[in-house]
Amino acid sequence: MDAWLSNPFVHGLVYGVVVVTALMTVTAWSIWFERKFAGRMQSRTGPTLVGPYGLLQPLADALKLLQKEDIVPKDADRVLFNVAPPLTVLFALGAAAVVPWGPEQIAADLDVGVLFILAMGGMVVFPVWIAGWASNNKYALLGGMRSVAQGISYEIPLVMAALVPVVLCGSMSVSDIVRFQLEHGWLIYSAPVVGFLAFLLFFLASLAEANRIPFDIPEAESELVAGVTTEYTGMKFGLFYLAEYLHTLVISAVASALFLGGWGGIGGLAPGLHWMVLKTLLLFGAIFWIRWTLLRFRADQLMTLCWKYLVPGGLALVMAAAAWVHWGAFAGTTATPAPAPAEQGAR
Repeated sequence: MDAWLSNPFVHGLVYGVVVVTALMTVTAWSIWFERKFAGRMQSRTGPTLVGPYGLLQPLADALKLLQKEDIVPKDADRVLFNVAPPLTVLFALGAAAVVPWGPEQIAADLDVGVLFILAMGGMVVFPVWIAGWASNNKYALLGGMRSVAQGISYEIPLVMAALVPVVLCGSMSVSDIVRFQLEHGWLIYSAPVVGFLAFLLFFLASLAEANRIPFDIPEAESELVAGVTTEYTGMKFGLFYLAEYLHTLVISAVASALFLGGWGGIGGLAPGLHWMVLKTLLLFGAIFWIRWTLLRFRADQLMTLCWKYLVPGGLALVMAAAAWVHWGAFAGTTATPAPAPAEQGAR
């Protein structure tokens, strides 16, 4: 079995299927959890009718969406209109390929894993814009334009925040960054000011990239009906909804790996897959808490926050990380690279 999995193609395929299945399952039931969570915060019951405690509500929602009529507007660009929803899910899942869930639990351990994650995350804005343009609807078009403006703007502080662990650890491999934290401590406290502020910046910018409250300007219901999804029906609408949750879940896993030690245990206790899952789900839950606590920013407030505060702050953090490496505790240290496949087999 080990020899069979040592083939890079088979290894990537098997772990890819496992990761995609796990992410899709967690995402489906996270919708139930968020509705229950929101009901608790607003003194409501949430889903209760379908299954015990409403646990089968995601299945009921999926069946309902699959039965709805597939409508394409008469003057829409049919090809682009139909290709946009699955592309959002594809790009949201793509970043998960290089997220290490454990010492060996990773689909593709790339040397440029951080760059790959940022590239896949940045690509999500394209199908959203395509959907807005192809719908031939003014509300959808305005939603797409807002999404492009927001995505391009917040990608800059997101990249800068992700550069901080790259600079501190001396590697762009996500696995190497986690191994560095196993030796030197989580970046959120081992580089206390720089690491903590970079984590906050990464978390805020990722919320904006995923269009989550308080950054959900592209689909402001009170202004744009439903933004880019205005003309979508049935499962095509469901794919946009699914992609948002997937993107949020994956970015929570990325933040856990880059700043919270990945699969490393608290206090050095039993490192493994369970710690990575726990940290990811805690961040995922924190995003729900933020959504049902804060109000939506206005468009001008959104851009002011990014360009006047987050971008200069990101530049300052990257320079501070370089200074920390040059003069601080991490001087002369780099991440320990993962062993080559041949060495793994020999061991």
